Amino acid sequence: MTHFDWHNPYPTPRLPVFARNVVATSHPLAAQAGLRMIWEGGNAVDAALAAAAVLTIVEPVSCGLGGDAFALVWDGEALHGLNASGVAPAAWSVDYFRRRHGESARGIAAQPKRGWDTVTVPGVVAGWEALSEKFGELSFSDIMAPAIEIAERGHAVANIVARKWAAAVPELQGQPGFAEAFMPHGRAPSPSELVRFAGHARTLRELAESGPRAFYEGEPAERIAAFARDGGGALTAADLRDYRVEWVEPIAKDYRGYTVHEIPPNGQGIAALIALGILSRFDLKALARDGVDSQHMQIEAMKLAFADVYRYVADPRAMEISPAELLDDAYLAARAACIDPRRATHPAFGMPRAGGTIYLSAADERGMMVSFIQSNYMGFGSGVVVPGTGIALQNRGCGFSMDPRSPNAVAGGKRPFHTIIPAFVTQREGAHVWPVMSFGVMGGDMQPQGHLQSIVRMLDYGQQPQAACDAPRWKVNRDFSIDLESTFEPEVARALEARGHRIAAFDDPYMDFGSGQYVWKLEHGNAERGYVAASDSRRDGLAAGF
Repeated sequence: MTHFDWHNPYPTPRLPVFARNVVATSHPLAAQAGLRMIWEGGNAVDAALAAAAVLTIVEPVSCGLGGDAFALVWDGEALHGLNASGVAPAAWSVDYFRRRHGESARGIAAQPKRGWDTVTVPGVVAGWEALSEKFGELSFSDIMAPAIEIAERGHAVANIVARKWAAAVPELQGQPGFAEAFMPHGRAPSPSELVRFAGHARTLRELAESGPRAFYEGEPAERIAAFARDGGGALTAADLRDYRVEWVEPIAKDYRGYTVHEIPPNGQGIAALIALGILSRFDLKALARDGVDSQHMQIEAMKLAFADVYRYVADPRAMEISPAELLDDAYLAARAACIDPRRATHPAFGMPRAGGTIYLSAADERGMMVSFIQSNYMGFGSGVVVPGTGIALQNRGCGFSMDPRSPNAVAGGKRPFHTIIPAFVTQREGAHVWPVMSFGVMGGDMQPQGHLQSIVRMLDYGQQPQAACDAPRWKVNRDFSIDLESTFEPEVARALEARGHRIAAFDDPYMDFGSGQYVWKLEHGNAERGYVAASDSRRDGLAAGF
């Protein structure tokens, strides 16, 4: 086990939490709802689902009933992966978008950012159902109870949620159903203002009483399909009825004596594994933790990983390169050789065949650990909200490519490239595999970058989870420019720029530098020691336990 330095050198309002049962989320009411499930006899999965349901109400800027989800679950003996991301409506194709939206200057079909033509089949409720049926101990009705209560009685809007809510209104207020659902009094609510979501509560009651499958085959499904039809959307009752989640085998990479696990594509978790595989070739511990040399190497590894991910990752049925090929040790050694320790690069993708979002973590004293993430994407998703239901629909269709040559080209029934990724860490001792940490960092393209930076800080430098969470972050953009958090040391920022890194002007009111939740098991096989949990101060969150 890693022996952490419990000192935290960064300004932070948070302290690590030690307990035998813990829930860490981006909102206190969600964390409390999760702990309530464990207190009432449930397990970590029940806790995660109760927290997830509450988050659709208290943090609607990040997730909703119309979003997607992924999970990694340690059941006490093995790790299980769930892909509950939705698929494109059957009617979608490159020609569909070309007919409806024309072409870009490059001759590629134009792609909308919001509205009905960004809405894929929501997967989150089916994901809740699958997790509850496979691992849960409480009834689905019990799990939904805290969220129903909060939706009906109302809650005081949290400070950071209110700020991000207000930032989204100018762009989304004209989308079907948005103003009715999310602009009480004709505006976004202010911090501490009481808001109630009666329609959202009715939908949750329907799911609690009739079962979550009603979302895809019952009255909620009928209302979604009718609203789509009336609004010119392609989503149909058949698209909803035919949707199923997938249980998947997690992908993994060894790093510094531990194993880091991610969900396989269509998600971008493989980017963190590629970058860690590249960095394993370098002695980062010999470099100053917050100095320019260490940060430069991490940024360059992340750029190389993204170059491959943006070229190759898609629905696995369409990928021309397998995850195993992208994670091959010989290939990653060759990619590591592309790094110049003194200069920034603008990398191209490699050739392996050389021959939004909320995240939460929950763990219980019986040893179950859950890494769970759900999202509507880009803050409120498509902006489309089904009247009277509280169902805010995602815009994951933006994850598709409109280039018919791309493995990620849009097509009916296909899953798009996905940004949300849960993560997990284990450690092997002989024939035995021990669970170590359930963690994740929400925030679009920031997610694998947050995974990488957190893992390096904990496993290379021995920083405890809250310190690793609070440390200043960098973010590689899709054009390989970088953003630096304002807490970065100015001399390090200047040194990175001197090495050729292009530091972009930062203006992103929603994604910023992500938000992480971490639950670390304190000792292998010792339930009495329990866990240490951390929650990111970049959101309104809370790590709580008993």
